Amino acid sequence: MSTPTSFTWPTDTNAPAWYNPNAAVLVLTTAPGGLLAKRLAHERGEERVAAWAQVGATITAMYMWQGNLEGGDEVPISFKTSPVCADRLIQRIREMHPYQVPEVLVLPVVGGDPAYLAWLQEQTGAAPV
Repeated sequence: MSTPTSFTWPTDTNAPAWYNPNAAVLVLTTAPGGLLAKRLAHERGEERVAAWAQVGATITAMYMWQGNLEGGDEVPISFKTSPVCADRLIQRIREMHPYQVPEVLVLPVVGGDPAYLAWLQEQTGAAPV
């Protein structure tokens, strides 16, 4: 049995129905406590810059900051949004976050259930893709 040497992403001509790399992104961040995490999630949903937010259980984070190893409890938050809303979502996270440099990562979503992706687009006011 041969082992593939590389992965080939689908093209428009051979893509399965779930493949839609422009429909959604996942934005990850953390908050220093549960109340702020819930507020970030709740208000971003009300503003419709995120279709969905999930606040996770408290984790312990370890990181280097200004030459010192720091650590503490943080609450992870993940947001599903449309690519056109990601900049506004990041801006709002920065405005409310107490950290000088909050963690904000944007991950591409290569696809999903077409009905779910259409719902996500509708919730964020983005044009369907």
